[in-house]
Amino acid sequence: MIADPQPSLIMIQFLQWLADRPRTREDVMEAWRSSCPRFPVWEDARADGLVRQCGGEAGVHGVELTARGRRALERAALS
Repeated sequence: MIADPQPSLIMIQFLQWLADRPRTREDVMEAWRSSCPRFPVWEDARADGLVRQCGGEAGVHGVELTARGRRALERAALS
């Protein structure tokens, strides 16, 4: 099994912010949206499988860490 690469500092900051308390997609868009193509932390986190959207069926558009996202935070805390 190949180990996941260590996420960038901005990605770790995003994951920590997300893990801090429940967040909605609207929270994420307000706090982390960027028009800079070199700063797409939200898009990269989704593409890398670190976060997922949840609760849409209940009308709540939540965002949460995946198991991979939690592992990335744990590895960052150890380094």
